[in-house]
Amino acid sequence: MTDTPNPAITRKVSRTEHTLSLLDQQLRYSASAEWQTLFEQEKPVAEMFHVAYLVETDATPQRPLTFVFNGGPGAASAYLHMGALGPKRIHFDAQGSLPKPPVRLVDNLDSWLSFTDLVFVDPIGTGFSRSLPQDKDSQDKSGEKASPNEAEKPKEAAFWEVERDLKSLGEFIQRFLSQKQRWLSPIFIAGESYGGFRVAKLARKLQQEFGVGLSGAILISPALEFSLLGGDDYNLTSWATLLPSLAAAAAHHGRAKWMGEPGDLIAHMAAAEQFARKTLIPLLAMGDTLTPDERQGAYQQLANLIGLPLALVERQAGRVGIEVFARELLRDQQRIVGLYDASITAIDPFPDRLSFEGSDPTLDGLDRLFTGAINSHLRDVLAVETDLTYNLLNLETFKAWKFELKGELRQGFLGSVDDLRVGMTLNPYMQVYITHGFFDLVTPYFASTHLADLMKLNPEIRPNLTLRHFPGGHMFYTWDESRQQWFTEMQTFYRNAAG
Repeated sequence: MTDTPNPAITRKVSRTEHTLSLLDQQLRYSASAEWQTLFEQEKPVAEMFHVAYLVETDATPQRPLTFVFNGGPGAASAYLHMGALGPKRIHFDAQGSLPKPPVRLVDNLDSWLSFTDLVFVDPIGTGFSRSLPQDKDSQDKSGEKASPNEAEKPKEAAFWEVERDLKSLGEFIQRFLSQKQRWLSPIFIAGESYGGFRVAKLARKLQQEFGVGLSGAILISPALEFSLLGGDDYNLTSWATLLPSLAAAAAHHGRAKWMGEPGDLIAHMAAAEQFARKTLIPLLAMGDTLTPDERQGAYQQLANLIGLPLALVERQAGRVGIEVFARELLRDQQRIVGLYDASITAIDPFPDRLSFEGSDPTLDGLDRLFTGAINSHLRDVLAVETDLTYNLLNLETFKAWKFELKGELRQGFLGSVDDLRVGMTLNPYMQVYITHGFFDLVTPYFASTHLADLMKLNPEIRPNLTLRHFPGGHMFYTWDESRQQWFTEMQTFYRNAAG
């Protein structure tokens, strides 16, 4: 990348003092924005940028400490930093719709800083985190010079694969605990989306390989098993785990035929969950062996649940994908619904074309808000001095990411639930909290609910796992009521896990 840092430059550490005025107290805290060097065989290979908020207290060693990261892969921590957890947050409309420019920052009365110190970590290639340039004549393991194609790869690419990424986060956490003398603090990790996948993996790896005991792990809108991220003619479960979120969005927009009392969203979602497990999976599994009458009856139920025409459901053979749903639910209004939050709509710029060719309002629409917010906060409030570009969402990282599979044949899908299960058994005191938004079509809530039901957790540790879902989308915390309810629950979660 063009703005890769020069290893000869010592990056300036920014430390500032602040006060957050809450309803019941004045919270004095320090903010440290700095780069931590990562090493490979005792040679510096990268600088990981992070922001740490530490509250001034006489009980610092006993105060919980939470490491926070987002996903992508390729996303910086700004989403959780400026959207929900940090001392400042972006002002959204009450139900998460996008406000008009310019972005507005407000004191976050729901900041987790009231019950835990926070460290927001940007993985390599995101935020201000960069690889350090190596010798131009770098050699591979065979002793030969790198090929021209390899030389053209971004220097961060070495970190853009599952295990090296996890190792870099483990190294960072280990070194931070040593530098800040926080090894005896209750340690938590929190991650969103692919960051939730990271949390599930680190729940095992941090304890098994880095000696970091965890009091709690929080998985926010996680992608846990990649086999559930996309369906086809042969993968049946993903269609079923998506269905309740489609039903929730259809009910929200008044397009579904209510299952139960009109307006009872929870009952409608419960009916969709039952249909998904008891009817949709058997329907898809039976394939052409079903009679036309059996198939027609199931399609009609499905159409009622998700608010689409029966003819469309028949044409899709019961396999309704998120792009089709987002385009068709409100087609008569020339509007689309967001993939990451299907409660949010936008005008379809090309209503007469066969396929949707616009942008997703719940991803692309957020870029201007979070880019402006994090740059203003880091440079103006925290006094960070750098010419580097803050990479909010690095698509180069996303496209280049390597999902290496283990095993002799290297087949199948990547997953993290087994690691989470091992982590929970390694440490039967660790509390785990998994949460989603109802209207998220990308990482649907029912996928995690379904997986939790298949984890076969010992009755001794099953109470350590909490699942709780809220109105809203992938970033449900942009909804005021959902963020406030979540904040209250996390206060209790931390008190129980750290106590």
